[in-house]
Amino acid sequence: MVATNTRETAESAEAADSPDSAAARPVKKAAAAKKAPAKKAVAKKAPAKKAGAKAAVKKAPAKKGAAKKAGPGAEDGSEENIDDESMDIEDLDNLEVPDDDLAEEGEITEEVAAPDEEADEETAEPTEKDKASGDFVWDEEESEALRQARKDAELTASADSVRAYLKQIGKVALLNAEEEVELAKRIEAGLYATEKYRELTDKGDKLPVQQRRDLNWIMRDGNRAKNHLLEANLRLVVSLAKRYTGRGMAFLDLIQEGNLGLIRAVEKFDYTKGYKFSTYATWWIRQAITRAMADQARTIRIPVHMVEVINKLGRIQRELLQDLGREPTPEELAKEMDITPEKVLEIQQYAREPISLDQTIGDEGDSQLGDFIEDSEAVVAVDAVSFTLLQDQLQSVLETLSEREAGVVRLRFGLTDGQPRTLDEIGQVYGVTRERIRQIESKTMSKLRHPSRSQVLRDYLD
Repeated sequence: MVATNTRETAESAEAADSPDSAAARPVKKAAAAKKAPAKKAVAKKAPAKKAGAKAAVKKAPAKKGAAKKAGPGAEDGSEENIDDESMDIEDLDNLEVPDDDLAEEGEITEEVAAPDEEADEETAEPTEKDKASGDFVWDEEESEALRQARKDAELTASADSVRAYLKQIGKVALLNAEEEVELAKRIEAGLYATEKYRELTDKGDKLPVQQRRDLNWIMRDGNRAKNHLLEANLRLVVSLAKRYTGRGMAFLDLIQEGNLGLIRAVEKFDYTKGYKFSTYATWWIRQAITRAMADQARTIRIPVHMVEVINKLGRIQRELLQDLGREPTPEELAKEMDITPEKVLEIQQYAREPISLDQTIGDEGDSQLGDFIEDSEAVVAVDAVSFTLLQDQLQSVLETLSEREAGVVRLRFGLTDGQPRTLDEIGQVYGVTRERIRQIESKTMSKLRHPSRSQVLRDYLD
């Protein structure tokens, strides 16, 4: 086909020099127009060559010029030579796609993407402006459903993360005893090489090039063996972390803490003891998980040794519940743990979990726990008004006394600053003895007990 196009181009060049070329141009344009539908059909059958088609469009001016110069032979054989099944890759690359066809494909893409945008608009919550407008009706039940859907989506995302992690670690094959020993030997050699390299470096010795190269290779090989042993035992961490779910930490957090214990087990494993690596690593993984729970699971941190005592008490309490068929008493728990009943009550006090004041109460969930807790320090409005009136009445009664008598009463009972004074302190203020202050106080209190002064104050004692 390429050769045919070359001959047609040569013939068209000769025809351009002849006087009849101007008359032949309309016919050639018509022939090119007839070829367009066939090329359009081929373009629709080759979506994979869309990029090539776009490149052909950019080169359209040069190709159109060649089409205009095409001879009569192209018109006769154009429709017969086009075969959709027999076209090769070069024909598809040289294929011309009209701009109209590309525009139609773009419109199809936009029409397909439109329903997703409409779906997002339907599920989006309205703004405050939309709620305030009269044309929009907001359904609160539907809003709750949307919020619940978001919560479910978050839980699903967390489950998807766990599923993806399990799928990833499941690709690594398990190891047999011989492979574990081989990897442990390589890890031990890598650790020894690392320590040796550090010692020589600290001493300032200049290592030969070959020795440094050998040490680096052994260290890298030890790291590769360490990573291989870790990846092959990640499923062991997951199986152990499942036992501690629902105790205040997320499942993925438990897995990560267990992985830290697994790393420690890989570094401490001694293959010469004859045990399998999983038997040895289990204890390190469990320790890492339990320590993390003791430090992070509670709102108020409890020391690790006390957490162990709390767990022991809970285990004994469950055993006695099964044996006795009822809740055990503190005395029975104390006898089993060999401690005093007071200590049992103290441990149970430590084991209590704090609750949030924002926790909802009731089936409908319209009330919070904080709404039912009394504020003992809050001042009742009636008491505040009564106290203010009492102060005014007391001030008016003290004004009926002399200045020294009123001053002694205020200092003696702390009516000014709330701090009562002794007789000696008041005597130092007025420059008299404590006996004289006692006499003034006794005389003043007798005056205040007179019904003319005390009646207005007795009403506040009821």
